[in-house]
Amino acid sequence: MPKVVFHHSGDAGTVVDADPGSNVMRAAVQNGVAGIVGECGGQAMCATCHVYVREPYLGALPPVSEDEEEMLDCTAAPRDDRRSRLGCQLTLGGDLEEVEVDVPEAQL
Repeated sequence: MPKVVFHHSGDAGTVVDADPGSNVMRAAVQNGVAGIVGECGGQAMCATCHVYVREPYLGALPPVSEDEEEMLDCTAAPRDDRRSRLGCQLTLGGDLEEVEVDVPEAQL
């Protein structure tokens, strides 16, 4: 079962088990993780599931799509060109069985 660890400023992280084929945003919303809104429901249209992926997991991520790229320019927290991703675009399972992300201070 895929696992996501959500880190908030200064904490050890919240570990969430997710269904294969789900995504980081859905895992957060279904488990009440603070700071992930997912306002558009996973359509890459709102940037309210912005996360910073931790370094060891960057190689397992799919490429950034054109839609995701556009939304990452609209995030409330500063964009990090290497680590910023939309959680709705990170499907869990396969190459991404585990991932750790930092949740920005603001989403809206």
